[in-house]
Amino acid sequence: MRDIWVYLSASPLLHLTLTLVAFQIGAWPYRKGGHNPLLNPVLIAVVQLVAILSLTGTGYPEYFAGAQFVHFLLGPATVALAIPLYRQFERVRRSALALIVSILAGSLTAAGSAVGIAWALGGSRDTLISLAPKSVTAPVAMGVAEQLGGLASLTAVLLILTGVLGAMLGPLVLSALGIRDWAARGVAMGTSSHGIGTARALQESELAGAFSGLAMGLNALATAVLLPILSRLLF
Repeated sequence: MRDIWVYLSASPLLHLTLTLVAFQIGAWPYRKGGHNPLLNPVLIAVVQLVAILSLTGTGYPEYFAGAQFVHFLLGPATVALAIPLYRQFERVRRSALALIVSILAGSLTAAGSAVGIAWALGGSRDTLISLAPKSVTAPVAMGVAEQLGGLASLTAVLLILTGVLGAMLGPLVLSALGIRDWAARGVAMGTSSHGIGTARALQESELAGAFSGLAMGLNALATAVLLPILSRLLF
């Protein structure tokens, strides 16, 4: 079996195939469970892949070299979010002021709450900086963390965890709080849980998905501008 694995691991398609198969396996209980957010397919896929890589002794760089096509598709997938946004443009235009205020407040709250809790628990400076952009889409979050002296790898783990938990628990929390407006739910999901939360919002409603995609992009912009300024004041 070891010889077979060594032979297969030399193929660049192996890890791409493993990623796609793991997600399909994760999607099965999600569909059977009526799209229950607690059965998030991304979380199930990540657990499977971590187990496989650990058992086979495969390093992340080796895995990423084969699965990077999925990473490449993040770009077109993000651009495709403009389609529901275009369809809901009139609603977005009417809500422009509320959107700006909400996203600024959400951006500061997401970063401030994470940094505040970590500081109270005795987190190091590097940890605090790595935590701050956890609610932002991956390329921006990792770039900001690295620029400010944080650990990009730690930020990557935290933002994936944030996205998965947001997609799992966000709809339940919003419903428990009595928030029924699709636009408001979308802004909350996009601001707090970036792309994974936006994917969940799109499953609930196109309107929620449109506002979530817009919130995700604007939150990334706000974080990229505000965090360097705040870091100079706080650190």
